[in-house]
Amino acid sequence: MRWPRVADHGRAEASARHGTRQVRVGRVAIGGQAPVVVQSMTNTDTADVEATVRQVAELARAGSELVRVTVNTPEAAAAVPRIRERLDRMGSGVPLVGDFHYNGHQLLAAEPACAEALAKYRINPGNVGFGKKRDTQFAEIIAMALRHDKPVRIGANWGSLDQALLARLMDENHAREKPWDAAAVGREALIRSALDSAARAEELGMDRSRIVLSCKVSGVQELIAVYRDLAARSDYALHLGLTEAGMGSKGIVASAAALAVLLQEGIGDTIRISLTPAPGESRTREVIVAQELLQTMGLRAFTPLVTACPGCGRTTSSFFQELAQRVQGHVRERMPAWRQQYDGVENLTLAVMGCVVNGPGESRHAHIGISLPGTGEAPAAPVFIDGQKTVTLRGEGIADEFVAIIEDYVARRFAPRGA
Repeated sequence: MRWPRVADHGRAEASARHGTRQVRVGRVAIGGQAPVVVQSMTNTDTADVEATVRQVAELARAGSELVRVTVNTPEAAAAVPRIRERLDRMGSGVPLVGDFHYNGHQLLAAEPACAEALAKYRINPGNVGFGKKRDTQFAEIIAMALRHDKPVRIGANWGSLDQALLARLMDENHAREKPWDAAAVGREALIRSALDSAARAEELGMDRSRIVLSCKVSGVQELIAVYRDLAARSDYALHLGLTEAGMGSKGIVASAAALAVLLQEGIGDTIRISLTPAPGESRTREVIVAQELLQTMGLRAFTPLVTACPGCGRTTSSFFQELAQRVQGHVRERMPAWRQQYDGVENLTLAVMGCVVNGPGESRHAHIGISLPGTGEAPAAPVFIDGQKTVTLRGEGIADEFVAIIEDYVARRFAPRGA
C-alpha cells in the first residue's frame, strides 16, 4: 500500500492509494485499495480447543480482522478444524492464519482438514528447513497452499535469519571496494530472504497476488530502514510489526514510533502490535492499540474517539477523569451493537474537558462535548452538540445524563444500517 501524505485535517485521501497487489484472505482484502488490516495472535495452546476458541472470539470482538494461531504439533494441527467449526457456529467468521516453523510441511500433509480450515499460511524462510531440506520443505508447503487455494505470508525475522544466506552476503560484502557496515548487511539478508523466497514461491506456481511479505526486527530505526527498502523493491502486500516490542508503554511507544512513520509514507497493508501482556492481562490490548494508531492517524475509524484533558492545578477534582473513563468504556462496550445498528457511528467524536480554559473550545470541536467545572468555577457543566451549547448539567447525575445524551445523539444522528 502506498498511502498519500495526510491531508484534510488528518484524513488520508483514499482515492490516491496505490502500490501493492491485493490479496484475499478469506473474507478480508489486504493491499490494493483496501484499508490497513488489524491482525493479532493467540497465546493459547492451540491444541486446547476451548481456550483457543475463547481467545480468538475475544480478539475478533475487539476488532482483530485476522487472528494467527500457532500450529506446531500434530495435536495443534488436528485442533484447527474443530476451532474453525466452533467459531463458525458462534457466528465469528474471522479468518485464521496458521503459524508454521520447522515442521509445517509435515503437519499440513498429515492434517488436510487443518490445511483447508486455515485462511492463510505463515512461513518463516529462516526455519522452514535447513541445508538441502530447506528448498524441498518450502516447496511442500507452497504445494499445499496451491492445492487448497490459500495465500501465504513469507515472514522473515531478525531472530531466525537464514544463516547460510547471511554468511554468503557477508562474504560478498567483504569483497566490495567500500564494504557496508554489518547492520546494513543484516538488513539486506533479511530482505533478500523474503524476496528470494517469494520469487521461489512464484516459480512453484504461486501468484504474486497470493503472497504477503514481512521482515520483522525489534529496533525502531531498523524496522523503518528495512521496510523502506522492501517497499521500494517489490509490490507485494506487506505486513508490518515490530517483533518482541515489549510490555506496557515501552511496547506501545516503540510500535507506534516505527509503524506511524511507515504508514505515513504509504507502507503497510496489515499491522500487528506485538505487546507482551502483563500476567492475567487480556490479549485484546494489542488490538485496541493497533486500532487507535490507525484512527489517530486518520487512516481508519473503529470506535468513537474521546478527547480528554490531562488535568492540572485547575482540575483538582477527579470527576472529569472518572467521567472520561466511563465515557470511553461506554462507547467501547456499546460499539459492537452500534456497529450492527448504525452506519458511520465509528466516526463519532466526544470531548470530556476539566475546566473553562480549553473546555468550551474543545467541546465545540467534537460532535458532543462537555466542559466540567474546575477548581473555583461555578458547579455547572455546559454540553455542546455539533458546536452549539444545548444544555447545562448540574448535580449528582451528570455522568448518567451525559451518557444518555450520547445514546440519544447516536440514535438520531446516524442512519440505521440497511435503511
